[in-house]
Order: sequence, then structure tokens, then C-alpha cells
Amino acid sequence: MVSENPPQHNEQSSAPATQKEKLFGRKFYESIGSPKYVVAPMVDRSEFAWRMLTRSFMPPDEPKPMLAYSPMYHARLFGEQERVRNQNFQPTRQVVGGKKEDLFLDGNPAIDRPLFVQFCSNNPDEFLEAARHVAPYCDAVDLNLGCPQGIARKGHYGAFLQEDWDLIYKLINRLHTELPIPVTVKFRIQEDKEKTLEYAKMILSAGASIITVHGRRREQKGHMTGLADWEYLRYLRDNLPPETVIFANGNILNYDDIEKCLEATGADGVMSAEGNLSDPSIFSKPPPLEAKDENTGGGGMARAATESMLFYDDTSTSSINTFWSSLSQRGSLYNDHNDGPLKKKQKRNKSDKVKKPNSASLGFMQAHLFQVLRPMVATHTDVRDALARSRPGDMAAFEHTLALLEKAIKGGLQEYEASPEKFETKPDENLTGSKATIAEYGRPWWICQPHVRPLPEEAFETGALREKGSKPVPKGEKEQIKESTDANTSTSEGTVTPGDGAAAATAITPDSLVSG
Repeated sequence: MVSENPPQHNEQSSAPATQKEKLFGRKFYESIGSPKYVVAPMVDRSEFAWRMLTRSFMPPDEPKPMLAYSPMYHARLFGEQERVRNQNFQPTRQVVGGKKEDLFLDGNPAIDRPLFVQFCSNNPDEFLEAARHVAPYCDAVDLNLGCPQGIARKGHYGAFLQEDWDLIYKLINRLHTELPIPVTVKFRIQEDKEKTLEYAKMILSAGASIITVHGRRREQKGHMTGLADWEYLRYLRDNLPPETVIFANGNILNYDDIEKCLEATGADGVMSAEGNLSDPSIFSKPPPLEAKDENTGGGGMARAATESMLFYDDTSTSSINTFWSSLSQRGSLYNDHNDGPLKKKQKRNKSDKVKKPNSASLGFMQAHLFQVLRPMVATHTDVRDALARSRPGDMAAFEHTLALLEKAIKGGLQEYEASPEKFETKPDENLTGSKATIAEYGRPWWICQPHVRPLPEEAFETGALREKGSKPVPKGEKEQIKESTDANTSTSEGTVTPGDGAAAATAITPDSLVSG
């Protein structure tokens, strides 16, 4: 059993009396507002601008704050290389180590809290060194024990540490005893509930203040991703001390899934990764059905894209507040009159080269927009091509893409106003698996919506996945399977990506590692 009291600090590492008391577990959770909504740590995705964008959709009357995690950083590289720190974490204008009065982006108490910073590591000394750099600018430091990717296997970190309990204990306990802020841990479930419970107990006994449990096993990735098992999380909730703070991760496709997850698992909060990337408004209630202006409510693709561009543009300027004034100056997207022809993109002289920005927020802008715009770029190739040609820091190119996007969405809204039946999908009780999920969660293409992967058994059926040593599915047979799959999958204007993912393959950049 896990002791109800956390491991004690040793005398040598006790914080000076002048420092704020270090809280633990539920007391710490309550001190940051008991957040229920959590933005996941995502490699190259949960950077400052994205966190700000997601926070912007929260209603002002929401009583609990949103907690966000930084992207996963490599502890050794972050600790050793100033360049890595400066490119990825900018808490002050002088970046890491600057004066407090110069607070800027990451961890700014006025705009980016509560914030946890996540690292992957397999060395307690390196983990502590990296954590000390960010401790003044965040609320907790998180250890990644969930990354299932090949690079984590090669580097011996993430989910590939889960057999080395002694090392995991040392990593957590080192920060618990020597860092002035709490340490938290994110991990995946084990092969059975009992093993998962013992694993969680060990992590808590080492000093973890909060645990985030991803309801998938290490091998569940790519075509084998499948569904997260919420029963494992409920088992942990029922068998760990009540003061244990648990965040649930997995199977969150829209806002309604959050309450379902909280009820099913008993977790304190719900973390979203891919769902948040597809819809940055996922933590806010959908707008009323009668709302026509896509700039005024959560889930609107135009608003999400517009705000993301403004956020990313603003991270390179001197004032965060210019975002709000810029947004207020933009007119309503939906109106019945003709605004005239679209302005042509201005040609740039060869000498006007765009410098590559030294900012994570600007560097990942294009990938974020492809994720948000996934439902529409397969058919609106002008938007797809314009976005593909946009480069980090070239805000003129992104503004041109935005103009094309607004024109397309305005046309879609007008078509919907004239013929709403074209965008409505009739219920089909015969659909199963991912096809049923697509039918349930599908929306008109101008609404942000989740990307639904085929289940492993469906991937085997279509030939996208096969047993080791088996022969590939013949091309002709594969095409027949694809046609059959497409025939049973809603692909009209207004649905999420088809079950076989074929449309997305030619329309957007390949999926990358997004979370641990």
C-alpha cells in the first residue's frame, strides 16, 4: 500500500525558510485551482502560442482554470545546451535566467498558468539539472513515462523505462527531495490492472504529486492505437488513497466526452492531446445551433485558424495584448452581402527573404493549421496548397491562406443556409467501429472535429496492417477493399476523415509524434 504521507525531504535539501512552502498531492492540486481540463504535453505541439489559443476559448465564467503542459523536452539536451532552452522556452525577454520583471511568454503568471513542464530522462542528475532551469517559471515538473515511439526505445526513455522501476523511483524521488516545486508523472497502463496498480503505487511512493494515466499500453500506437481502456483508470481510482490526484488521458474526441470520462473513471481531471490539436475549443461548450457567425463560438474552424495565426504572429512582437485588439477589428465572417473580389497575394522580391524565426511558437504554426483544417483541405486544394507553401515566420503567406480559408467557409455557410439537408448525415444503425464513430462525431467541414483512426481489426481488413511474415494484400484486392470501405463511410461535405484515412494521406502532412 502507498503511505498516505508523501516521502519526507532529507535535511540537506530542505527549502530555505524564505521560500514558499512546497505543497504535495491534493493540497498542491487545490492550490493551483483544481483544474479539470488539461492540455497534454505534445512534442512540437503544446508550445506557448497553442496553449494561449486553447485557453482563449474558455468562457470567462469557468470557475476552474485550465492546466497546460509544455511540449516534452529532452532533459539532457535542455540542461546542457543554452540554444535548446532559448529556442523552446522563453519565460523572460532575456529567456531562461532573465530578470523576473522581464517576464514574457512561457509560464507568465498573467497568461500561462497553471503550467507543468515535461521532460523525458533516464538520468536523475540530468533530470534535476533541466528541472532547475524551469522551476522558477512553472508550477510543477513532469516525468514522461508514456512515449511509445521508436526514438524513445532507442534513447531508453518514456514508456521504455517501465520495466526499470528502480530507475523510475530514483528519477522521481530526486526531484521530490531537491526541487522547490512538485514533480508529477504521466504513464501508460500495464498488461493488467493489478500490475498497473502496483506501478502507480511505486510512482506515488517515490514522490509524485499527481499521476496522469493514459489508458493505452505501450504497443498501442499507429494502426494499433485502438481505444483507451477507462476501466483501468476506474480500478486505480477505487484502489488508491482518495487524496491521490489522477488525470485521465485517452478517448476524448469532443466536449461531451470529458464528462463521460470523469464519470466513468472518477478522475480529477481530463487530459486531451489529439482531440485538442483537432479542435482547440474542445474544453469549451459548443455554441448554440442557431449561431451563424463562425467567429463567435467554439468549434468554428475560421475562428480557430484566425486566432491561431494572430497568436503566433504576436509571439514575435512586444505586446501580447495586440492579439485581442487585432481580433476585435476583424469583421463577422458570415454576412449576406458580397465583399468583393479576394485580394491577390503580394509578390515578394527575391531580396526579401524571410528569416527562420528563433521561436517554437512560429516554427510549428503550419503543422497546427494542417491539423485544425484537416476536414477541409482534401477538397479545398487552394487552401491546402497555399498553406503548404507557407514558411515559418512568413506571416504574409499565412494571411493569404487565411483569406482563402475565410472565402471558402463563407461559401460553405451560404450553401448550408440554402440547402442544409446536403450537410446532414442520416443515422445508420448498421455502422460499426470507426465508421460509426465518424457518423456520430462528423460535422460540416468548416467545424473543427476529431480525426478518427480505423481500429486495428479494420486496418488488418483493409491491408493497412498485417501480421509479421504475412504477404501484402494484392493491389487489385486492396482497391476492392478500399471501395467497400469508402461505400460504407460517410464522405460528404461535413464529415471527419474517412475510416481508411485515404483522403488525408494526399491532403496533409503526415502525422508526427504528438504526445507521450
